[in-house]
Order: sequence, then C-alpha cells, then structure tokens
Amino acid sequence: MPTRLTEIWVYLAASPLFGLTLTLLAYQGAFWLYRRTGSHPLANPVMLAVAMLVSILWITGTPYRSYFDGAQFVHFLLGPATVALAIPLHAQFRRLRAMALPLLVALVAGSLTAALSAVAVGYWLPPPPPPPPRCRGLLARRQQGRPVVAGAQVGNYAYCNGDC
Repeated sequence: MPTRLTEIWVYLAASPLFGLTLTLLAYQGAFWLYRRTGSHPLANPVMLAVAMLVSILWITGTPYRSYFDGAQFVHFLLGPATVALAIPLHAQFRRLRAMALPLLVALVAGSLTAALSAVAVGYWLPPPPPPPPRCRGLLARRQQGRPVVAGAQVGNYAYCNGDC
C-alpha cells in the first residue's frame, strides 16, 4: 500500500490537480476537526486548512507556484462567492442596521488588528530584495504609505520579475 500511495503522491505533485486536491482535502480535514471540537472558534476550518497547507508544502518542499497552478480554480471562485454573500446580507439588512454600533466596533478592532499585525510581520521579516531597475518605475507610482509601499515592492518585484 505505501508504494501505491507514493505513486499517487508523485502523480498529483506533478499535475495541476495537486493544488486543488490538497486544498479540498485540507479543508475537509479542518472542517472535521471543527465539528469534533463542537464548533470551537479556535478550530476555525479556514485557519486550520491554511496551517495544514503551509505545513504540507513546507515539509514536502513543494514550491508555492506549483501548488497555486492547481489551486487557482478555488482562487477564481472566491470572487463570485464573495459577491454572492450580498444576497443573505441584504436579507438581514434590518438586523444589521439594528446592530450597527457593535458591528462598527468589531470593524474598527479588526482593522486595527490587521494593520498592526501587518506592521509586526514587516518588522520580523527580512527586507525584500531590491527590484530590478526596469521595475522601479512601477514602484514610484505607489507612494501611498510605508506598509502599502512595502507590500507593493514585494508584489511588484514578484509580479514583474525583471520583465517590466
């Protein structure tokens, strides 16, 4: 049986199905754990699935690019799924309006947590490599603030890859 499992792993790792299969299995496992813990908030299935995916990719030495080649289908479906959330939100509009103050407090607290977390991670990580000279023009247009520029530098460097 281990030989058969190894053959399946080699096949999936070499095909674009690897990312999709791995994503769906990780989420299914995380959702199972979430249900087993009585829907405990610390067992959030998305958080656990991401942790599982990162661990598996790191342990197996699989590059993110080869994982994402298969998982991009899930990434593509996130846009329509987010837009589809507008329908149930609209159906609960009165309830949301009645809870405006707690929602506003949660929104501000979540935004501050996200911003402070991004800054903290920025201090912990090493600086990104300098972009190639041809890409610096792209970065010059993104001077909105230090955290945004740091993200733009990493993003533009990875995106333009020296072929600007």
